[in-house]
Amino acid sequence: MQGVEHIPTEETRKLVRSLSAVGIKYVDIAGKLDISDDTLVKHYKKDLEDGRVDANASIGQTLFQQAKNGNTAAAIFWLKTRAQWKETSALEIGGVDGAPLVVKWQSE
Repeated sequence: MQGVEHIPTEETRKLVRSLSAVGIKYVDIAGKLDISDDTLVKHYKKDLEDGRVDANASIGQTLFQQAKNGNTAAAIFWLKTRAQWKETSALEIGGVDGAPLVVKWQSE
């Protein structure tokens, strides 16, 4: 709505935080409030950030607790993403009994 000043309320702030927390795009949140993307960011920047951060913190706490309680998949995910662990594999090619590999080329 052009020409009408948007005034945030506690209800709209709560809505923005909750939608941001579950990953709803800014354009969709703005549409829900019938405002532009720019107006959304102008009036709700902190709410948008807080929703995202609070949700990530909540899921992170759950994942961490699951890892501590013996959930192997959660522990592996945590270590790969937070501790930079990675799975590696190496392939060594050699000749018979560890001798150097002999490559023969035949031409016709």
